[in-house]
Amino acid sequence: MSAADGLRRALAVVDLTRLERPDDAEAIDALAAKAVTGAGRVAAICVYPEWIERVLGPGVPVAAVANFPAGEDEPGLAARDAGEAVEAGAAEIDVVVPWRAFLAGDETAIVRTVAATRAAIGDGVGLKAILETGSLDGADTVRRAGEQALVAGADFLKTSTGKVGAGASLEATRVLLEVVRDAGHGAVKASGGIRTAEQAAEYLALADEVMGAGWATPERFRIGASSLVDDLLARLDAS
Repeated sequence: MSAADGLRRALAVVDLTRLERPDDAEAIDALAAKAVTGAGRVAAICVYPEWIERVLGPGVPVAAVANFPAGEDEPGLAARDAGEAVEAGAAEIDVVVPWRAFLAGDETAIVRTVAATRAAIGDGVGLKAILETGSLDGADTVRRAGEQALVAGADFLKTSTGKVGAGASLEATRVLLEVVRDAGHGAVKASGGIRTAEQAAEYLALADEVMGAGWATPERFRIGASSLVDDLLARLDAS
């Protein structure tokens, strides 16, 4: 694969993200303008629910967050927000699981929230469970959280919000990839602090190593990022 092909491959799996409060329409419009480029389009645009209608239309699915970023142990509230986001046009939901409750010993906390969210949005909407892996207690805890989210109906296991503690890591992403591999279904999203083409290449190489070359398509692997697209496009322009 050429360097340019590698950059385009990374671009295709980006969930182009802006999650700031307060925010303004001009910034959201600028985000949406980056979603479709001469080098290809991103996998999705990820925003707060109030901006869904603003970013609909460029031919790129919209992902909206729910229970974000705190990850409260309120399954009904997470489900309600997710359902309303889908009604507004979201094709995917990124829901933060109640990781603090899970860490405190409530082994059903993740299942309750993911299952309630799945029930609210139906089977045709992509569901990403944000596990906040940087705040979990080691690989075994990350694995157990990922397994529970998959069982409860998540399509993607996502590392982090990027708002609490550490963001994505190669170590946690490896564990989530192994969970998906061992389950025989599911997908992975690495998110939080991935800003450069070199970092994106490391995560894609990891997916290739664990899952096999060609597995990491936009349907199975995502990188959540805000500034990564700018770096990828700058390098493509220079190549």
